[in-house]
Amino acid sequence: MAMWFQLIFLLLLVSNCASSDFLENSGFESPPLNSNASSSAFVLLDQNSTLPGWTFQGTVKYVTSLELPDSGHAVQLGEDGKINQTFIAKGEDLNYILTFALIPGGQNCSSSAGLTVSGPDSSAVFSYRQNYSKVPWQSYSHNLGSWGNGEPINLVLESQTIDSDTNSTCWPIVDTLLIKTVGTTVVQDNGNLLNNGGFESGPGFLPNSTEGVLMDAVPSLIQSALRQWSVIGTVRYIDSEHFHVPEGKAAIEILAGTTPSGVQTATRDTSEGSRYNLTFTLGDANDACIGHFVVGVQAGSTTQNFTLESNGTGSGEKFGLVFAADKDAAQISFTSYSVTMTKEDVLCGPAIDEVIVHPLGGAASVKPTWLLLFFALLYLAVL
Repeated sequence: MAMWFQLIFLLLLVSNCASSDFLENSGFESPPLNSNASSSAFVLLDQNSTLPGWTFQGTVKYVTSLELPDSGHAVQLGEDGKINQTFIAKGEDLNYILTFALIPGGQNCSSSAGLTVSGPDSSAVFSYRQNYSKVPWQSYSHNLGSWGNGEPINLVLESQTIDSDTNSTCWPIVDTLLIKTVGTTVVQDNGNLLNNGGFESGPGFLPNSTEGVLMDAVPSLIQSALRQWSVIGTVRYIDSEHFHVPEGKAAIEILAGTTPSGVQTATRDTSEGSRYNLTFTLGDANDACIGHFVVGVQAGSTTQNFTLESNGTGSGEKFGLVFAADKDAAQISFTSYSVTMTKEDVLCGPAIDEVIVHPLGGAASVKPTWLLLFFALLYLAVL
């Protein structure tokens, strides 16, 4: 029986954490054919050129520079520039989450064009923004949706014009695309009534990036790259290799700019009128973020502000509140309104991790799931 438990655990771990190289030439390390890509830092691709793994149209340039995050190669999508690649989903239904590096395409531009990233049923616009990174590129993520059983997934990246004056526009440069598969069901242990309360299930981290992954506003839990959480404003998904993470391998850092930022989810299996205890860890990410953190927490109809004086060296403190569920699925949210920046003028803010909801006075009573039913049937079969 113990062997079966271990096997199921390993299968769940693989489905939620495995990253795979689904894309051909994902870092553009293979240069275009039928073009003199070594003659210039920016080579315009024409009708005679082919870019391994990709099809393209419009103004697309192959970029060579030692300042790029991966192998020194990338593509710039100019006016009406578009690249796309179709890959095949493997195995059971999984969420396919894209992480990519976005680089500004020039200097002294009046505006920066956006980048539209699309899957078969998802689309979002991204743009390079000042004060979100201390290196000359930023990592972003996008959930391409749930696919399986050999379904084709067409990934499209194209420039999004913002200013009518295209001559003074900085066109986006894209590099280092990574696709991570995440299970459609997030299994939570320890009786936690929140799915993914430790933020372990989210986008993949680019191998050469130390800046985490930026996640822009996504109001839908289903479409968010941070599984089971919607995003308000902008948050940074951080890893334990480069940041202070209180528990596990990942956490979030809330970046409040001109508008409030944060995350939001809902409990499962709560009962209207019953009382619950919400606990979480509030700290800093050890990224030299010094300041007075104020985080507004909502649990059901209960709201409370929590504060932390940060010295920017990886502090953390556990907090909690008691709330009564106003419905069977109580809303849980963490929001920061104050702007904090490092000495390098990079936006930073409070880190949140280990979000747990338990019934007041005891362990959670979790409704049976397919996994529990599987174990029950397996036990009967063994008998």
